[in-house]
Amino acid sequence: MESKEQENITPISVSQDEKKFDKKSFWELVRFTIIAVAIVIPIRVYIAQPFIVSGSSMIPTFQDGQYLIIDEISYRFNDPQRDDVIVFRYPNDTTKFFIKRIIGLPNETVDIKGNTVTITNKNHPSGLILDQSYLENTSNNDTHFVLKSDEYFVMGDNRSASSDSRYWGAVPKKLLIGKVFLRLFPLNKIGILPGNYKQVE
Repeated sequence: MESKEQENITPISVSQDEKKFDKKSFWELVRFTIIAVAIVIPIRVYIAQPFIVSGSSMIPTFQDGQYLIIDEISYRFNDPQRDDVIVFRYPNDTTKFFIKRIIGLPNETVDIKGNTVTITNKNHPSGLILDQSYLENTSNNDTHFVLKSDEYFVMGDNRSASSDSRYWGAVPKKLLIGKVFLRLFPLNKIGILPGNYKQVE
């Protein structure tokens, strides 16, 4: 009768010190995760938020598919400024997010004649014609709009292909999400405050 060899498996003993180390490592990981979540979530909700551009309304400043980080905290301490590129909730459907450039500020009057945009306010009672040298595409519109104390007039940089305040009105301040702070993608377009442009007033 043939005998069969037995395969013996010898259990590897785990010392008490190793058990303590494994337990300590586990709780260190749990603690790290809790701290990371506690830091990331407030940043994500209150300070900065990522968005991906969808559409062509901001060409040439922003292209479809570009990845942006929005500064959500600045407007808690400072008022939005003319020419800031912002993300906001669409007034006619607040589940949608739009990206546009601020053209008119609260209590100003915006007049558009063809490609010329004129702003009237207390500092410019006779009107300030905006420098729009950053535009590639323009359009012919005639618009007269008087802004209330909490409203902003916004327009896309691709004027002929942008749905904006010319068509559906002003954006209340409460719907502003924040200012475009950083472009992360594509890599050859990475930059801080992309689309930044300041008027000489």
